[in-house]
Amino acid sequence: MIAPEYLIAPFGGLIAPDLKEALLSWIKNRLFERRVSDHTVKNYLHDLKGFFEFQQEHHNGSLKLKDLSTLELRDFRSFLAHRLSKGVSHRSNARATSALKTFFKYLKKNHDIENKDILTLRSAKFLSSLPRPLNTDEAVALTSDSSLDEQEPWIEARDQTLFTLLYGCGLRISEALNLSIDDVKNATRFLTIKGKGNKERLVPLLPFITQKIKDYLTKHPQQNCPTAPLFIGKRGGPLNPAVAQRQLRHLRLSMGLPENATPHALRHSFATHLLQNGADLRSIQELLGHSSLSTTQRYTKIDPSHLARVYEKSHPRG
Repeated sequence: MIAPEYLIAPFGGLIAPDLKEALLSWIKNRLFERRVSDHTVKNYLHDLKGFFEFQQEHHNGSLKLKDLSTLELRDFRSFLAHRLSKGVSHRSNARATSALKTFFKYLKKNHDIENKDILTLRSAKFLSSLPRPLNTDEAVALTSDSSLDEQEPWIEARDQTLFTLLYGCGLRISEALNLSIDDVKNATRFLTIKGKGNKERLVPLLPFITQKIKDYLTKHPQQNCPTAPLFIGKRGGPLNPAVAQRQLRHLRLSMGLPENATPHALRHSFATHLLQNGADLRSIQELLGHSSLSTTQRYTKIDPSHLARVYEKSHPRG
């Protein structure tokens, strides 16, 4: 877990000491009491920093805690409109709105700072994009082949193991990159995964996944350090998600695969292929770590043929 003091450092002289202290306490609340993931907190802080920078232009000096209570609805709307003019998506604006509301609710409860206008702020509606899964051959190719011959053997093994976990277990990329050697070294049938909100779930391991992990560990530069990250970069630190995405992009291009061959598409493909082969949505929900079945149900929209087969098989007149 990242230290709160590290997360607040980029705010520098942007905000006054009293606001910085309140922000630090909010970060601690998110991380330690509400057990929100580092990734979510980082995203919220990115949005809040942008908001503070935008509002600073209308205040003399650093933004103070009391200044937040005087902001009007137009101040919030102007910030969101400014983001849209810079090419930010409506989806990202929805996240920024959520970050602002969450922070202001905390300020009201813990620092007696109230702003009623933020409660009336509404996010623009946007169309939810449907998952774009790979077909089975494409997904299998990404987990069993490497066309990047210039790579060191351990890097090739690292990438194949990572992509195998995304497709073979339906992991989020953040979940895979948070694994340590100790987490997988003795895993044979199941793997304990810590997902969003630090919620744990068990995912089964097929033999080909277990073997892929074992082969990779024999090449891992830090194989004798149980606490080392399972996936590391060239310099020995934890693998950056952007590097993993770049590696998959290079592999996709070298293999002539479609543009939707991304780390997240492998997770979608995992669920879609299970559904196509008869798995029920409730089981898929558990495997993916979704808190709501409605999130998992999105996969039914991309496979109507499966619904037709279930209908014909289950209906008394089918």
